[in-house]
Amino acid sequence: MELYEQIRREYEFGAGSIIGVARKLGVHRRMVREAVRSAVPAQRKETERPHWKMAPAEAFIDAVLAADRKAPRKQRHTARRIWERVRVEVPGCTAAERTVRQYVERRKQELGFARRETFVPQSYEFGVEAQIDWYEAFADLDGERIKLQVFSMRSMASGAAYHRAYLRATQQAFLEAHQLAFHYFGGVFRKLRYDNLTSAVKKILRGYERELTTRFIAFRSHWEYEASFCTPGEGHEKGGVEGEVGYFRRNHWVPVPAARDLADLNARLFADCRRDENRMIAGRTQSVGALLLIEKEHLLPLPAEDFDLAEVSFPRVDQAGCAKVRTNFYSVPLKPGSVVEARVYSSMVEFRQGGVRVAEHERSYDRGRQILDLEHYLDVLEQKPGALRGSKPLALWRAQGRWPESYDRLWDQMTGRHGRQAGARSMVEVIRMGREFGYAKLEACVVAALELSCTDVAAIRHLLMSDQLQHTAHLTVEIGALAAYERPLPTMTEYNQLLTVNEVQP
Repeated sequence: MELYEQIRREYEFGAGSIIGVARKLGVHRRMVREAVRSAVPAQRKETERPHWKMAPAEAFIDAVLAADRKAPRKQRHTARRIWERVRVEVPGCTAAERTVRQYVERRKQELGFARRETFVPQSYEFGVEAQIDWYEAFADLDGERIKLQVFSMRSMASGAAYHRAYLRATQQAFLEAHQLAFHYFGGVFRKLRYDNLTSAVKKILRGYERELTTRFIAFRSHWEYEASFCTPGEGHEKGGVEGEVGYFRRNHWVPVPAARDLADLNARLFADCRRDENRMIAGRTQSVGALLLIEKEHLLPLPAEDFDLAEVSFPRVDQAGCAKVRTNFYSVPLKPGSVVEARVYSSMVEFRQGGVRVAEHERSYDRGRQILDLEHYLDVLEQKPGALRGSKPLALWRAQGRWPESYDRLWDQMTGRHGRQAGARSMVEVIRMGREFGYAKLEACVVAALELSCTDVAAIRHLLMSDQLQHTAHLTVEIGALAAYERPLPTMTEYNQLLTVNEVQP
């Protein structure tokens, strides 16, 4: 631009001719004519150069893209994957990855693969709509890297979001996360937008019609909101939560978080959600937290009671003392043939009989697995003490670290003192005391008993109850006027002298 200005000045006030300006400034006469004609340089034409290195691979890439037309949408070739295949399957082609990417992008546009759509920005009123999505993330729980399913709900008006991680994206987890999110926001949105996930949708009908699951209908009726579902394969219809997932993953899942367990991880995610309320979304004049405070006034109020999230069934106890729930077997302290009420939650399975809880287990997502608790077999083991040493519940306790080495030493001493059957029966009585006093206290008392060389069940119970056997110290009471009747204590000095005399006589 400066050169054009210099040329025009020289032509107007200096040399005055095209050839004179060209000679003086050392430029071509064509440039002088262009500068005299217009003060703005003309747009240069881009000349497309042939890509000689791409020539051997063009037919191969065209064939791959043609085959992708019939492939599932999420299993088509990326430009990088095509470049990797070209390096291996097309000998003599040394084109760089960028060159292959440019060719693939141009061919996809020609074939209609890459469509450039224009999206219309939307505005949302407070308390009206939130969007829901699941996504995958990895975390190190107790030193082990585990893939988790994370629930996300985002308010479209304020931009606030709630995230919670689960081991599986089950319907119980889906409904529980909703309930916790409503309490996080302080109310219920009038409309929630979803994908066509199986936890809510049983069958996709024509248009926007959906056949919903019974549990989801009951849940939606309890919280009194409207559900809306996206067109299959059109994730941009809930682009708000899609963008939120990307932001939250980049800022709170990188690096891979480490936690003791899932509860500890979810506590951290909750704190991260609160911290994100301080951020300012582009194009807005208030922070997310400030807008959320305004939105709470427009949300539907929370019901007086939460929805009962449990999935209820009534299995029968088998001869192994287990009740089958879904695909696994859980031990219960009931007689075989009994019918028990099983309540399945996202992370636990609870068993009740007559409205009273009789057992509780961590939920397993395996198939055909037995989840056994030694406590549930203590009544049977009192009648069959010989079955204790080789029992599967005992092996599971050992694997879980619930059977310390001190128990084995106590058991061996009891067996040596009372015999095999009586020793095992005594050990069952000791384990039963753990349920009454707590297993941490029991372990400490067992160690103390071994140090005292004591292997009696009654003595261990005495050690467990030692803090309850301490007598209260007597308090000094002021007697006041009764002090006038106080008499000195008798002295035994003379009596002791008589005893001394009797001892010295022969």
